[in-house]
Amino acid sequence: MATAENFEDVPMSEAPDIATAWRWLLERRSGPRGATHESLTVIVEAAHAEPRLRGLFPFPTHGTLHFLRSAPPWSGSDHDDVPFIVYGGPPYQVYSAGYAALLGEVATPAEATALVVNNLPQT
Repeated sequence: MATAENFEDVPMSEAPDIATAWRWLLERRSGPRGATHESLTVIVEAAHAEPRLRGLFPFPTHGTLHFLRSAPPWSGSDHDDVPFIVYGGPPYQVYSAGYAALLGEVATPAEATALVVNNLPQT
């Protein structure tokens, strides 16, 4: 199990908690998936500025930034029911969970994260 002390070359899915996952992405650690890509960095910074997103586990995968309800290990599908951002823009696309619907296409990372926040499922 990864700890905050042995983070070198640990996959993002192995971040031990939500705060560590955010820190690794913000610090552009080489271990977290895509953390050194500028197109991801600007989205991560904008998302981290949103208090409601900071409470979710950031999970970059295949050109997207997902926001999961908990840190791993995951069981079932209820941890991935939050909208996510396709980065690499502008424009930035925001989809509901599972690509069920395109929620919008926006010009800035701040607009993309606001769109996610405005479409968070009720808890």
